[in-house]
Formats: sequence, C-alpha cells, structure tokens
Amino acid sequence: MKAGTGAAVVLCLATALVHVLLVFLHVAPPNPLSQQYSRQVNAWVLPLFEQNWRLFAPDPESVNRQISARTMHTAPDGSVEVSDWFDLTGVDNSAVRHQVFPSHTAQNMLRRAWSSYLETHGGDDQPRSQRALMIQQYLTNIAADRISGHRGGTFESVQLRVITVPIAAPADPAAAGGPGSDTAASKPADTRYLPWWKVDSHGN
Repeated sequence: MKAGTGAAVVLCLATALVHVLLVFLHVAPPNPLSQQYSRQVNAWVLPLFEQNWRLFAPDPESVNRQISARTMHTAPDGSVEVSDWFDLTGVDNSAVRHQVFPSHTAQNMLRRAWSSYLETHGGDDQPRSQRALMIQQYLTNIAADRISGHRGGTFESVQLRVITVPIAAPADPAAAGGPGSDTAASKPADTRYLPWWKVDSHGN
C-alpha cells in the first residue's frame, strides 16, 4: 500500500515538473532548447495550457462576436434534418452575467478557440498545419458538446456561424454631429459561415 502511494506521489511530482518545464519553454524567449523541442512543447501546451501576457498588456476587443451552431442528422430513410441555430455565445454571456466569480470556461474557452481558429485558418477555412487541424477539431468539439448538453438530439455534423459587429469608438462631444462622427457605428456586421464538419455521433 505504501509502495503504491509513494509511486503515485513520485509520478504526480514528475508530471508537475515536466508540465512546468514545458510551459516555461513555451513562454520563454526563443532559445536553442525551445526551438529544438518546439513540436513537443506545442503538442503539450496547446490549446488547453496556452499562456500569454494579456493579463499585463491587455488587448481590448474591438468587435462583438456572436457564435452560433446548427447540426445535421441523416435519418435511416436518407432524409437530412438540419436544426435551428443555437446561440453558443448567448450561453456563455448568461453564465457570466451577474456572476461575481464567473468561470474561466464561460469567459474564454469559446472566444479563445475562435481567435486561434482565425490565426491558423485565415479567411478560407483551409487548415495548413497540424495545429490548424487541432484547433479546428477543438472548436468543433466545443460546439458539439454544448449543443448536446443544452439541446440534445442526434447529429453527425456541425456548422458554425459567426456574426461580427464592430464596437463604435466612444463619442467625442466636441465632434458630435461633425463629419465622420458616426463612421464606426455605421460599419455593417459581418456574417461568416464555416463549412460543415463531421463529429462523433451524438445522441441516441
């Protein structure tokens, strides 16, 4: 019994030390060690343990995004059923609103997954690296799991829709009513439809 407990403690300590070392290599300035083992470091850290310095140098959002998803199910008779859109962002907003200590998941998981998707896919939705494929799968899994948990049903494919609305700059009282004073507010919303992605079958 004591030997098993000791082995478990040693294993936990070793895992913690390896985790700290890999995260350190991820956030440290480029060096020969981090460059040599970059593939292993990224495989461990991304996307769940990603680190950045935005706590100290925040990058305020310049747009509001509403991310929705819908599902597709092929019935035994071959007919295709497509669900209504499910507001993923709305679920997060309701979980954060009026919460003194909102969860990190509700605040950042979906938002950071979409930001990473933009960084790795650009505007054509074509993954060009293993990390891009991983981020695409991560985003797909978030959508599928949340739909399954809140709505249920059976489906094999998921599609995302992202509506981006620019945030208008604060009004300048001195320039109120002047030329261009409402330029930011007049920018139209952008709607982007992602491809249908296969997921592990959900439902009965």
